[in-house]
Amino acid sequence: MAEPNGIRYDLRVVASWIHPGARVLGLGCGEGDLLYYLKTKKEVACTGIEIDEARVAHCIERGLTVLQGDINEEVQDYPNDTFDYVILSQTLQQIYEPADLIKSMLRIGKRAVVSFPNFSHWKIRTQLLLKGIAPVSRQLPYQWHNTPNIRVITIKDFRRYAGEVGFKILKEVAINTNNHDRSGRIINLFPNLRASYGIFLIGKESA
Repeated sequence: MAEPNGIRYDLRVVASWIHPGARVLGLGCGEGDLLYYLKTKKEVACTGIEIDEARVAHCIERGLTVLQGDINEEVQDYPNDTFDYVILSQTLQQIYEPADLIKSMLRIGKRAVVSFPNFSHWKIRTQLLLKGIAPVSRQLPYQWHNTPNIRVITIKDFRRYAGEVGFKILKEVAINTNNHDRSGRIINLFPNLRASYGIFLIGKESA
C-alpha cells in the first residue's frame, strides 16, 4: 500500500491538477491511492468505482467511499455535473467503448483526466522492429495472450481522437517514470517517441 507521500509519479501529476475541496470520481480506482492522497492532502470529496471486490474492501478500510461495479454502467447513474473532475488513470486501453465512456465522464464531470501507457515509446518500437514480437515493458508488462489491454494508444493518437470525438484538451503532460513508477520526469521534446505515459486534462468542446 502506498502512503500519501509515496504514490506513483503519474498520480502526483494528476493530483497537482485537482483544486482543494473539489468533488472527484475515480474510475477503476484500484486500492484508492490517488483518492486517499486527495482526501488527506487536499480535502477533496472523493468517490470511487472499482470492479475488484478485494480492492473495494481495501478502499473502504482506508475510509474511502468506493462502489463495486463496472465503470461503464455505474457512471450512467450520476446526474450531469455531479463532479468537478472524473479521473480514468491507466485504464483507457482496457475500455471497449472509449468514446461512450469519455462522453459520460464529461457529462457527469466538469472536467476529466485520462492517462495511459504510450505505445509509441522508442523501446516498444525497437522491440517490434528488431525482435518482431508483441512488446513487453514495465508499463505494458503482459504477454499478448494474458493482457487485459484490448487497445494500443499513443499520445499522438489521443490528440487526434479529441477532434474526432469532440472534446477539448485543456492540458497535457508526457512523462517517464523509474524506481517502480515512484519517481519520474516530464518529457517535452518528442513526447510521442520518448514518453512512457500520456496524461490529459480534457473538457467539453463547447466549454
